[in-house]
Amino acid sequence: MAGSGFAYLNARLRARRSQMVPEAFFQQATGQSYPDFVRSLGDTVYGPDMVGDSLADVDRAVTNHMQRMVADLPGLASGNMREAVNLLLLQSDLVNLKTILRGKAAGQSAEEIKGKLISGTLSDVLINTLLQAPDAASMAQVLQLPTHPLAKALRNAAAGNPDPLALEVALDRDFYAHSLEKARRLREPALASYFALQVDALNLATAFKLHALGAGNAEGYLIPGGSTVNQVLFGRVAAGDFGAMEALSGTPLAAASSARTLGELERALRRILLDKAAQGGKDTLGAGLALDYIRRKEWEGARIRLLARRAFYNLPPEAVAKEVA
Repeated sequence: MAGSGFAYLNARLRARRSQMVPEAFFQQATGQSYPDFVRSLGDTVYGPDMVGDSLADVDRAVTNHMQRMVADLPGLASGNMREAVNLLLLQSDLVNLKTILRGKAAGQSAEEIKGKLISGTLSDVLINTLLQAPDAASMAQVLQLPTHPLAKALRNAAAGNPDPLALEVALDRDFYAHSLEKARRLREPALASYFALQVDALNLATAFKLHALGAGNAEGYLIPGGSTVNQVLFGRVAAGDFGAMEALSGTPLAAASSARTLGELERALRRILLDKAAQGGKDTLGAGLALDYIRRKEWEGARIRLLARRAFYNLPPEAVAKEVA
């Protein structure tokens, strides 16, 4: 969907991008005490949203800031432009649904889970209702009331009471089949290329998880739509044959080829995907700039929350150094 229609939205995005928290803040925050961290955060664009100094106040400040600076983006566009931006926020909703499902499975409190959510299209009221739902099927019913696009995907994924990993894969499979088709229909190559790389990243992570779980059969877990990770590579990695990762050399996933643990893989994939989104910043006639901005802001918020927890619990800087780099 190339065209001049993105001119207004992209002008606003450039202005907002210029106001993002500078890297110097994050470098300084790795060694700050909690009171100093809160004071430093108050001097950033998150300051107007800080109404207290507790960890929950930091989380709320991040959430409220993201609502103003990310969730409002569809309102700055119309027609196909709005559809493209909504597609990016729908991906954020998918991430949030999986975060809620994982949090519930791990016995985390509602506040703990909310502290990990990113900005999408789900309202705070709807998120609170999802957090109270006892299972995935009930969450699907909650989403059905406002006819959320992911309601059917979650309902179908929850059918048969699958294991948690299979549930996530089913959700991802439905979402990316829809999103890849829609990005191509909207003629948004930056989005289509990013989603395809995201599918490859998810497949690699799933293979590592299957290996960790000792799953004997990787059939049915591969998500279609990627361009690098095929069934053979997926199966070999899931079986623990990490030498197969060398096949990633010379591909967009090359930086992940040396990973041997899930943590190493996730850190490498995060950087790969952020770099891929950053390429969209050159897309002046499409949704690429929105892709770059949204992913940058999500990473900004995640880093702030991690650093807040490091300072609050008085952890050494090295405890989070790799996670916020």
